[in-house]
Amino acid sequence: MTDIKQFNDTFLRACRGEKTDHVPVWYMRQAGRSQPEYRAIKEKYSLFEITHQPELCAYVTRLPVEQYGVDAAILYKDIMTPLPSIGVDVEIKSGIGPVIDNPIKSLSDVEKLGEIDPESDIPYVLDTIKLLTTEQLNVPLIGFAGAPFTMASYMIEGGPSKNYNKTKAFMYAEPKAWFALMDKLADMTIIYLKAQIKAGAKAIQIFDSWVGALNESDYRYFIKPVMERIFTSMKEENVPMIMFGVGASHLVHEWHDLPLDVVGLDWRLQVDQARSMGLTKTLMGNLDPAILLAPWEVIEERAKTILDQGMKQDGYIFNLGHGVFPSVSPDVLRRLTGFIHDYTKTAKRAKSI
Repeated sequence: MTDIKQFNDTFLRACRGEKTDHVPVWYMRQAGRSQPEYRAIKEKYSLFEITHQPELCAYVTRLPVEQYGVDAAILYKDIMTPLPSIGVDVEIKSGIGPVIDNPIKSLSDVEKLGEIDPESDIPYVLDTIKLLTTEQLNVPLIGFAGAPFTMASYMIEGGPSKNYNKTKAFMYAEPKAWFALMDKLADMTIIYLKAQIKAGAKAIQIFDSWVGALNESDYRYFIKPVMERIFTSMKEENVPMIMFGVGASHLVHEWHDLPLDVVGLDWRLQVDQARSMGLTKTLMGNLDPAILLAPWEVIEERAKTILDQGMKQDGYIFNLGHGVFPSVSPDVLRRLTGFIHDYTKTAKRAKSI
């Protein structure tokens, strides 16, 4: 079992806006992707097979903690994981992504959706979490779920989309069906996330990857109420809650209004800009992952700029503005983590003198 004395809670303290000795760091999509050990596993097993084997999934999840020295782990799984439990036929196709053969087209389709029972439907996810948090990790494990809009976009489009026209058309033309779908997905999300916390997850991130396709007024009317319900329900679990989306800088103040703890920024909005907009909660982000392919001098300079802005007040976590690319060298992530820890530790120490 993990030695509590050695447990690194820096990430959790930063989520709560508390003072930390250094800026904590983790990377979205840090598990898998660019690691040679993961690629070797993927030659033998699919994502589905990996996530259904707790020992193997735990190994993939903890590998970046061991290799990079990051301050948090994030569970290796896909946002589609809970959908089959409610009756959605989804397949992760190589080179395409999630493909759904029975897309939502009407209110009757929504009404046919069932409910998730985590203990019987996804025991392998819970077993993986228990294994990691009781035996293997000395940092917090982040559980996660896809937000209702992003999940709905796959369910309505039938797969990935570039413009989400079908999703938005359904939202505008079938508001009754839309809100019924939001309620179904909110119920699923709440049950799913609470099960992850009960199994041992110490923080939760909700990914609304594609919600940036909406304008502010549509977000406020069609999406914000369901997010309010999810985060309000999750508050009683007393773990940090993080919100993140891509291309959604125009929505960050809407997220800030929600009862969550951390607002994740993609690379389009600087930390200083976010704070000038009145965001006082903990911020997370936001190095453009493409910069990780640049020379080290460029990476260091860009990271330093972000860190200097982040450290102007307590409540800041370093991350990327989206996920790690498969072509990023693990050595770069290891070096960047060390730099972030050393640079911010020195800066914070100097500031306190």
